[in-house]
Amino acid sequence: MSTLLQNGPEITALLIAPDRELAQKFLETIPQTRGFQILADLKTYPPHQTLEIRARQLNPQVVLLDLGSDPATAVSLVRYIVSLNPGMQVVGLHSHNDSQMILQCLRAGAVEFLYAPFDLATQRDAISRLRRLVVPENAERTEAGHAVAFSSCKPGSGASTVATQTAFSLHRLTGKKILLVDCDLTGGTIGFYLKLSHNYSLVDALQHVEHLDSALWNSLAVNYGGVDILPAPALPYAGPVDGARLRMLVGQACQIYDWVVLDLPTVFSPTSLMATAECERAFLVSTADLPSLHLARKALTMLNHLGFPKERFHVLLNRLDRREEIGIADMEKLFGCSVHASLPNDYFALHRVVTLGQPLGAENDLGRAIENVAQRLCGVTAKPPSPSARDLRPALSQV
Repeated sequence: MSTLLQNGPEITALLIAPDRELAQKFLETIPQTRGFQILADLKTYPPHQTLEIRARQLNPQVVLLDLGSDPATAVSLVRYIVSLNPGMQVVGLHSHNDSQMILQCLRAGAVEFLYAPFDLATQRDAISRLRRLVVPENAERTEAGHAVAFSSCKPGSGASTVATQTAFSLHRLTGKKILLVDCDLTGGTIGFYLKLSHNYSLVDALQHVEHLDSALWNSLAVNYGGVDILPAPALPYAGPVDGARLRMLVGQACQIYDWVVLDLPTVFSPTSLMATAECERAFLVSTADLPSLHLARKALTMLNHLGFPKERFHVLLNRLDRREEIGIADMEKLFGCSVHASLPNDYFALHRVVTLGQPLGAENDLGRAIENVAQRLCGVTAKPPSPSARDLRPALSQV
């Protein structure tokens, strides 16, 4: 991919730094990064009333705050600034990489943390992320799209199938812009099953998330049957996923697309938990075998302990056979919540998807069940199957 420009508008900032040596080190980097325009430099921690007055006078986009001179006062100021103006971002400054202070700072509401000797590359990355927060590129869109996630309690439960077919159903039902993202960076299969030939992947999008606009999305994603798809990399990616970048990616995608469908690895993975936190709705896909039900119950308990609202998380039972010894009512008692929908074990329909190159429509049991999930998501009444549906390329097989 070609090199992306790092330049952008300067971010207006109020600097609060009792540690003048720290302030000087930071100020010396500004001519090189060209990221901040310092509107005022306060040499002491101001009282709340004074800070409010200066903030209203200057209206800075960012407050650069020395955290080390008096940590307790600094954290208190972070909370006050965030309550004063949620749109004003707080960036912590410190003499060294203090992990405990970073955590306190972020919990209080800060969005970035910079420390001496203020590495230029690290600082430029932070500036790029800040620009996306304070100068959104897609301000012309008045309403953000919707993000929905699909994950499973164990591999092979069919979450990728359900996510992919739901994305196609949303496109058929609404006619709006849909993005399907394969977030399983080590074992994603959507690109393989859909026979996608594309140079870019989710990893490229995460690396350049600060610059994601409509033009860049068009080059990163590949359109397939009316749905834009951002596949997993061809080679497994085992590196860490930056939560801030993932959060930014979902937010930027929702500024461009009406629906963003995330196909996630198992729910217990850090990537899935981070992505789920950014979605309005999330679905846990489980089959009816005892190991899957056991893991699904553990997953729901974990999500509850982590504070995920129950109304945002739903259970989908996949490949349900009418002859199952355990009924849905029993499963709901096991889970401690209702089952959102059950999907039949329709092997023939999935086989046809692969062999005849036809996506699931609403003419078979599995297609109708997934269409119903999409209908409940978008609130659209089902339409008759499109006569052009057979012209679409094949959709995803069972995973």
